[in-house]
Amino acid sequence: MKFGASRPTPLGRAPHGQVLGPESGLRVWAIAALVAIGALACGCQTARPPPPPPHVVAPPPETRVLPQRSEQPYYYRLRHTAEGHTPVRVAILLPLTSPSAETRALADALEKAAELALFESGNGDIIIMPRDDGGSPAQAAQAASAAINDGAEIILGPLFAQAVTAVAPIARAQGVPVIAFSSDRAVGGDGVYLLSFQPEDEVARIVSYAARHGHSNFAALVPANAYGGKVEAAFRASVEDQHGQVVDVERFEPKPDTVAAPAHAVEAANPDAILIAQGGPVLKAMAPALAPTPSVKLLGTSLWDDSSIQNETLLAGGWFAAPSQEQWRGFAERYSTTYGARPPRIASLAYDAMSLVALLAKGTPYQRYTDAALTDPNGFSGIDGIFRFRNDGAIERGLAVMEVAPEGFRVVDPAPRTFEQLGS
Repeated sequence: MKFGASRPTPLGRAPHGQVLGPESGLRVWAIAALVAIGALACGCQTARPPPPPPHVVAPPPETRVLPQRSEQPYYYRLRHTAEGHTPVRVAILLPLTSPSAETRALADALEKAAELALFESGNGDIIIMPRDDGGSPAQAAQAASAAINDGAEIILGPLFAQAVTAVAPIARAQGVPVIAFSSDRAVGGDGVYLLSFQPEDEVARIVSYAARHGHSNFAALVPANAYGGKVEAAFRASVEDQHGQVVDVERFEPKPDTVAAPAHAVEAANPDAILIAQGGPVLKAMAPALAPTPSVKLLGTSLWDDSSIQNETLLAGGWFAAPSQEQWRGFAERYSTTYGARPPRIASLAYDAMSLVALLAKGTPYQRYTDAALTDPNGFSGIDGIFRFRNDGAIERGLAVMEVAPEGFRVVDPAPRTFEQLGS
């Protein structure tokens, strides 16, 4: 089978291929399509990898008493499934019929990215079971129950925190792990893992980098919303960790015509580094009020990871933390070739989630996706670089520091390739 511009295999059907799974021992598992599945993610480009990193001992997650599940005759099966064989059933819960056209488009892209990952894994044992959560907690709960009743061993999604909250107790009661795409750390834990871009890690990364380069008086501009609240808390904690000083934090309504006053207020506090937790037109509207000098550095989160920012001369020289671009470019090209459209930035989350499912698929049915397997302290490597799940369900990523430059974003501090490099 070959992918073209049309949609790949029908939903619920897996392409033919070999079963792939993890090798023994704790390793940094490479799950990106451009990195061989099961290979060590050591940053080595040669055919002979270096010795594996030292064994890392981390406190195990609390042992959960999970119900014992086994194959049932009413579980979903494909017609060609051999008698007595148990496939890997993977539910993916997404707001496919959300009232918002933008949300529907994101859901569709996430589903397509998961299908692409499955095809590229070559694992013919996996069945994707898409379920529509409708964008509402009640429908998400119903979709999760139906998927588990159909034999789902693991759930990918939902996308939004409210839906994750509704799904979590249903999945926990049946011992089904959830890899959700919400960035809200409050909804993770106890079998719910958040494969997302979380602002806390981005803020810590960029503040620590700025501090290492001589900046100590920090100010921040954060939107007056939930995202801004998370950024502000992480910003204050990160500056304290770096023994710096927070000289001002200004909140703003994320509209281009409301940001000049808070930007001027921050500038008046005389910081030597200013974090701006915003992207797009609002960030561009702030730039004239925050023209940096050699002694004042503008800092950003992954919201700055936008090609249009490269043309903003007033942001030139600013630093921001974001996932590595290396694997993303190849993934975006393959997605575009397959589906005839460029993927949204978060599409890589579904790709990495499905690749992780394929990586861990070998093993005893209903015991493949344990807490211990998902929280391997050496982590995994995917489209967005290395990542690992913490015991509280949050994700820890290895991020790069980028600099805004007219010729394109320039890497000034590469993302680590192992968690030993990150200092774990």
